[in-house]
Amino acid sequence: MQPDRIAGPADQRRLFAHVAPILLFALLFGATRLPRPSGAPLWRAMPEFWVYPLQTLACAAVLLFFRRQYEFHPLRRAFFAIVVAFFVFAVWIAPQQFLGFPDRVVGFNLDALASSPPLYWTILSLRFLRLVVVVPLLEEIFWRGFLLRYLIAEQFDAVPFGTFSWFSFALVTLAFALSHARPDWPAALIAGVLYNVVAYRTKSLTSCALAHALTNLALGCWILATRQWGFW
Repeated sequence: MQPDRIAGPADQRRLFAHVAPILLFALLFGATRLPRPSGAPLWRAMPEFWVYPLQTLACAAVLLFFRRQYEFHPLRRAFFAIVVAFFVFAVWIAPQQFLGFPDRVVGFNLDALASSPPLYWTILSLRFLRLVVVVPLLEEIFWRGFLLRYLIAEQFDAVPFGTFSWFSFALVTLAFALSHARPDWPAALIAGVLYNVVAYRTKSLTSCALAHALTNLALGCWILATRQWGFW
């Protein structure tokens, strides 16, 4: 048996590259949970309108900076990833669409910007960039690319992508679900299971990111069509 490889600067940089984007995202998201006193200026009353664009641009910059640290495998089993994507979307909207739950109309309401079309379209474009590109990349890089392997071995980059372990499967699934808003926990739990299955079946981080991105794209379009801003 060979001794464990000693972690060096390159290993630490790779680990940081997989963790930093989602940590930055969470840190900035914390600003939306600050108190909102009555009569506060717009930036305090509705911080989402500046936090979300800032998250998009800052996290995209970090992902680009560390792009050489990520191993995006060739796209595999694309049809399977697409089927998973739209099944997860159906599960996500099922309570309101099929089970009679109240519509989730309270949230990041872009109609508040309708009086300023340039600002409206800028914020909407950045919101979709965040939803469809930045979030799927940083979440799949962290959950499937890093944590699913790190819970098998500390030298995670030595663990082939898509290696199965009941412990890592269960913990990543649960943590992924709990990282979402409470009303989304049941759907996020199912999504976590299925995105993990995409990793196991395809052995491709690219396929995982594609499934996640298509789910989010469908959800974003559905939000605009139904005005259920609570799903943002």
